[in-house]
Amino acid sequence: MSSNPVAETVASLMPRAKAELAELVAFRSVADFEQFPKSESEAAANWIADALRAEGFVDIALLDTPDGTQSVYGYLPGPEGAKTVLLYAHYDVQPPLDEAGWTTPPFELTERDGRWYGRGSADCKGGVIMHLLALRALKANGGVPVHVKIIVEGSEEQGTGGLERYAEQHPEVLAADTIVIGDAGNFRVGLPTVTTILRGMTLVRVGVETLAGNLHSGQFGGAAPDALAALIRVLDSLRAADGSTTVDGLDASAAWDGLEYTEEQFRSDAKVLDGVGLTGSGSVADRLWARPAVTVLGIDCPPVVGATPSVHAGARALVSLRVPPGVDATEASKLLQAHLETHTPWGARVTVEQVGQGQPFRADVSSPAYQAMADAMAVAYPGETMQYAGQGGSIPLCNTLAGLYPDAEILLIGLSEPEAQIHALNESVSPEELERLSVAEALFLRNYAG
Repeated sequence: MSSNPVAETVASLMPRAKAELAELVAFRSVADFEQFPKSESEAAANWIADALRAEGFVDIALLDTPDGTQSVYGYLPGPEGAKTVLLYAHYDVQPPLDEAGWTTPPFELTERDGRWYGRGSADCKGGVIMHLLALRALKANGGVPVHVKIIVEGSEEQGTGGLERYAEQHPEVLAADTIVIGDAGNFRVGLPTVTTILRGMTLVRVGVETLAGNLHSGQFGGAAPDALAALIRVLDSLRAADGSTTVDGLDASAAWDGLEYTEEQFRSDAKVLDGVGLTGSGSVADRLWARPAVTVLGIDCPPVVGATPSVHAGARALVSLRVPPGVDATEASKLLQAHLETHTPWGARVTVEQVGQGQPFRADVSSPAYQAMADAMAVAYPGETMQYAGQGGSIPLCNTLAGLYPDAEILLIGLSEPEAQIHALNESVSPEELERLSVAEALFLRNYAG
């Protein structure tokens, strides 16, 4: 990184950043309070509020959102007449899955092979630290030249829409000229990237029932309708033979016209096993950013250990459908529900319950904020040009903010590059990316102020 005072300040702050990220990662802040104590999320929220208070933020509040979680808000006044920038991150994290499968404990930040490992290190507690680093660097080098609002969400990973509903009910709170969403990631380590599209999502729970109770498979198997078999069959109907998503009535033929993603690079990033083929058709970018994708997230059925020879009376699954820009998530959810009902075999009773939804998002890359970010990233990443890419994941708040503040410019950056393995075992963050993106954000705020 070329020498400049902001970059030098951020570099000097990295040991502190690591210590703070370790404190934040230690909170088991999964916003599923059936699995994890609510007190863990509340403690993380209070940690962030204290950190903002120490940086001179005022009007700090723990916003009680309609889904029963808290988002942390703060305001840092800038010069009179300055523009207002909203910085976003979230402190809730995905469950660690199989904790025994982690090389090091998921809620203990651990340095290994040049990366920092821990749940939320990249997604998105690292984003909280990135915002703090950028603001500290500016304060040490002439001051923060804009008004800054910061919002750190407490339930983004659950898709329950708490902050979206709060923003709709209190639109004045998050109003800003530009919004920086710190929950995306570079296309690869060292390649500065802004995410310009996000797929939306609908999340449904499908249940199948066939019998009053389980039956002996020897006595009744062969004629008694097995609910688990029916569920497997209806779930299989959601994909074609090549793995393409096939929800009746949902278009799956769109193409991506931006940065390309080679199959070789994707196989490496996704750690696809040798000999295993990729699913779907078209380019990898088409499949990830321009087309819908269905995933079975979980199935409730007896585990293999302890299973009995039974025909099952009921079974259920949690199904996620990612939808690209140009597709309305509400309409996609209706199509998914109709498909599941139509394809359930043997007259089995089927119920479909929607448990989460978010609309897709497409950014306006012609806005002045994008040029300010491109100039900042050119300094933070010498020799590289800022790239535009899509992201297959969902950040439902983006679409809500775009609707509430149609004149606001929205940029998505962050630490979730492919090596971070967010949502998976052994999530990690690159400290070099944290450092460079903090520099980029600081310089962006200075550039944008004019």
